[in-house]
Amino acid sequence: VESTRGPGGGYSLGRKAEDITVADIIVAVDEALDATGCGGKDNCMGEDSGRCITHELWTNLNAKMIEYLDSVSLRKLADEQLAKGFEVEAAPVKRAISSQPVLKPIRVTAPNSVFALGGAFSK
Repeated sequence: VESTRGPGGGYSLGRKAEDITVADIIVAVDEALDATGCGGKDNCMGEDSGRCITHELWTNLNAKMIEYLDSVSLRKLADEQLAKGFEVEAAPVKRAISSQPVLKPIRVTAPNSVFALGGAFSK
């Protein structure tokens, strides 16, 4: 994503939606895709025991998941949702004027020290 600072700013895609894959998004947010119980380590069973007997099965599943997610683009996901009837809200009109009210500073007339307070009583 790219960001635009200031009034009316926000975030937008840094590339075309058809060029961004689900795998790209998962990698960008540091989300691990790992079906193995060992996190891909060579010693699933412990220090000297080596890999578990299903290690290759889960490693191959990891590769297939990444391959599939790399084949699905953000555009494809959005188009599928639109085909199901999902409606996209119109983007709000960006204004340079703040929608927040401008607050005027409060004028304080109270004494700001013990000495000023004492002087206020002596008058």
